[in-house]
Amino acid sequence: MTLAIDCQNLIKTYPGKPPVEAVRGIDFQVKVGECFGVLGPNGAGKTTTIEILEGLLSATSGTATILGMDWRSHATQIRERIGVSLQETQLSDRLTVGETLKLFRSFYSSGISTAEAMSRVSLEEKENSWVKTLSGGQKQRLAVATALVGDPELIFLDEPTTGLDPTSRRQLWDIIESFKAQNRTVMLTTHYMEEAERLCDRVAIFDAGKIIAEGSPTELIRSLGANHVIEFSTNDSSVSKSVDWIEKLPSVSQVQVEDNDVRVTADQLHEVLPGLVAGLERESIALTGLSTRQATLEDVFVSLTGKHLSDEA
Repeated sequence: MTLAIDCQNLIKTYPGKPPVEAVRGIDFQVKVGECFGVLGPNGAGKTTTIEILEGLLSATSGTATILGMDWRSHATQIRERIGVSLQETQLSDRLTVGETLKLFRSFYSSGISTAEAMSRVSLEEKENSWVKTLSGGQKQRLAVATALVGDPELIFLDEPTTGLDPTSRRQLWDIIESFKAQNRTVMLTTHYMEEAERLCDRVAIFDAGKIIAEGSPTELIRSLGANHVIEFSTNDSSVSKSVDWIEKLPSVSQVQVEDNDVRVTADQLHEVLPGLVAGLERESIALTGLSTRQATLEDVFVSLTGKHLSDEA
């Protein structure tokens, strides 16, 4: 088998007047051994899609094949071979870490030992600690351990690092990379672009119930047609009315204005910066800040949706 997930024309419609089309014809495939990222603003349809893949919802039409099987005829077999870590897994405060993992291990006919599950997420020293005494990062690692204890071939991680400090976030990244190194498959939803760029082999960007872009982070960034981003801010409210001249500068591929902040994507900084600075002086636009950086996946998202993914968290 080369595909862990195969979605064909997936549709989910909720009855109403009018009906709500949460997912409107989704097609994508995830190869075995990949980390596949799902990005999108709230209401884009990504959560509905993931819940269909996890077997929590039924699709209105279309197909979703998991590890070569369909939920309608192989539900038990699929559950034995996948792991799920929700964004806010509610675990019993009155159980210890060891007891929690023993409970989840009992749900599977085979899997790894609770000791190995604790080892994979570096919680061995917390085996006898109550869940309620764990830090936020430790609770998230325990949630991932409950998804790993059945030794799954495919794991779904729904925003596993939301709200964590940088150290805890990187610890979870290491756990995910270790799982993927075993040729296991990860489907990851995240609001952190740095996370998606580091962990994901490919990502799909959802908006309004459809996939509007799909590819590796490098491919999507390249699709901008620019390698660099220039951002500047001003107190001059007229800036939004006078950006035509910026679009005509050499190497510029796109100009976006939000209030008094301007984002310019360009291929070559040395070709655009002199003309930009001269034009700002000519237009008598005083800067309150200016910065340049490499283009990122966040820029792709903003270009496609007009929103910042970080604003959707």
